[in-house]
Amino acid sequence: MQWNVVIIGSGNVATVLGRKIRNAGHNIVQVAGRKEAVVKALAGELGALYNVGFDNIYKGADLYIIAISDDALANIDNWLPIRESLVAHTAGSVSADALKETGTHYGILYPLQSLRSDRISIPEIPFLVNGNNDYAREQLAAFARTLSDKVQIADDATRTRLHIAAVITSNFANHLFALAKDFCIKEDISFSILQPLLEETVQRLEQYHPGDMQTGPAVRGDEGVIQRHMDILRRYPEIHEIYRQMTKSIQNRHHPKHK
Repeated sequence: MQWNVVIIGSGNVATVLGRKIRNAGHNIVQVAGRKEAVVKALAGELGALYNVGFDNIYKGADLYIIAISDDALANIDNWLPIRESLVAHTAGSVSADALKETGTHYGILYPLQSLRSDRISIPEIPFLVNGNNDYAREQLAAFARTLSDKVQIADDATRTRLHIAAVITSNFANHLFALAKDFCIKEDISFSILQPLLEETVQRLEQYHPGDMQTGPAVRGDEGVIQRHMDILRRYPEIHEIYRQMTKSIQNRHHPKHK
């Protein structure tokens, strides 16, 4: 089935999902957003009409995907009366009930992935879906399966917990990478030489529990190495504190008597 889709929003999520939806053979009839140049460019890329602002949204699409900020969702009922068509937002921590005044059928189409519009390739995107009734839930799941092999029906509580895990896994880990790169730049050493180590660490997750694969001086109890690292990091107070806290956390997990 080819779906006729309206995308409301023009940021990273809207852009990447728009490309994914187009590549799956669906018809994007309109892109709506606040910034004319951005909305016009995205609509042109996707072969769609464009609308600046949220008035005059196209009526008659099969699915309306709302990829806007969480705050903007709070007032959506003022400008998006859809009635019988299916409406879904893409937020990780906002209830589907934010859409309850938009129409009869509404729900969640949450991409569990870090999406960047400036990336040429589209990553694999797992989707968490839910709906306010059986029809909405089944239709959103069916649509999501045209985009991904990894689709899970998840209520608000489950989606929020997975969102927390995603923040820890992706956002926090990426912040550590940023701190490590800053350290390498300031110390005039190569960050790129760490790439194979990063890839190996991630690949192990496919086969093993990460706790079983922990390496490094903290899990070995090598206090001499830890102290030398801490001495060097005194010039970098933020990294020094994170190193101390992470070392303590690893030791507490693997050597409970160390607490």
